[in-house]
Amino acid sequence: MLTIASRCWLCQCPLHLAVQGICSLCMKNLPAIPPCCPRCGLPCAAAHLECGRCLQKPPPWDAMIFACPYEMPVSGLVLRLKFSKQPELDTALARLLLLRWQARWRERSLPRPDVILSVPLHQKRYFSRGYNQSELLARPLARWLHCDFLPYALRRNRRTPPQQSLTERERKWNLRKAFTCHENLYNKHVMLVDDVVTTGSTVREISKILRKQGVASLQIGCICRTL
Repeated sequence: MLTIASRCWLCQCPLHLAVQGICSLCMKNLPAIPPCCPRCGLPCAAAHLECGRCLQKPPPWDAMIFACPYEMPVSGLVLRLKFSKQPELDTALARLLLLRWQARWRERSLPRPDVILSVPLHQKRYFSRGYNQSELLARPLARWLHCDFLPYALRRNRRTPPQQSLTERERKWNLRKAFTCHENLYNKHVMLVDDVVTTGSTVREISKILRKQGVASLQIGCICRTL
């Protein structure tokens, strides 16, 4: 008898390999990624050139890699992972990010990371949810890329209101001095993993801290990017 782990998370058809999580037909029908800036991940004229926004005011990271725009059906899977206590979705979603990262790496636009970090949750929210979804996504990714995963390198110092309910300006102020880094990452190639990047306020605040540490390069990896 087939278990849920042996079926596609989207169409429920049997899978040849359970670890894939999403069948090849559903993969082909995922929302296409339009030409996006390789640095900020927002739509632009040419996918291989940085956009005017990044040329005028570059973000504190070097590359943004995301598996899919924040659209159904992948956005629905992310919400199920995050809020419906379905941590078993982690491998299927992490694999989407891995495939996208490999495509960028083959273009020689990315270094292989030495270290993978995950965006931390505050301790109270972690205990309430039972897990950190970003940590679940980062763990298999580090294994597949043969690099170190440091789940406790970053710490969220205070519990902040959920970002979804705030404006872009409020998001920036909400996260001021909310994070600290407890590892020496000098001259390391680092990937920071989150589930969804919307305005980029969270990863921007953490990136500033990592830049002060003197990382060699910093790439942001997420499942969905709001375009």
